[in-house]
Amino acid sequence: MSATTVNPVLRVAPAAPAEAAAHFRASLAFHADVSDVAAALAAGDPGFAVLDSRSTESWDQGHIPGAVHLPTALIPEQAAELLDRDRPVVTYCWGPGCNGGTRAALALAELGYQVKEMLGGFEYWVREGFEFETWQGRERRAPDPLTAPVAGDCGC
Repeated sequence: MSATTVNPVLRVAPAAPAEAAAHFRASLAFHADVSDVAAALAAGDPGFAVLDSRSTESWDQGHIPGAVHLPTALIPEQAAELLDRDRPVVTYCWGPGCNGGTRAALALAELGYQVKEMLGGFEYWVREGFEFETWQGRERRAPDPLTAPVAGDCGC
């Protein structure tokens, strides 16, 4: 590569360290990791509610134990009945290829709820080997070694 050619990564220069720190600090205020959510739930009362924003058909295929089922389209009408406004909410949808958890988080934030989105969604919950519920009962699959080298610990 010649001195005048800039690689695609550095074509746009990295942010200044203070700006990068502010960005990543803010990101952590908006997002939660699957492993962190699982650890908090396993420890007892985590201090937040978990909301599954998917359709009933998706919910029936599997969901996080104890999650509240509230499809995004129904949040404006039903959130007050199902959620405590004083308790933060962690939303999720299918996985990284779906923005349903983001849309649910936006709808809740617009209603005055404190909210975070769970990165990876239900897909990564299952891939990391955490227990989930279906209409038939509780299930657990073996952790995917690419997502959970040690069950429940991404090594982060």
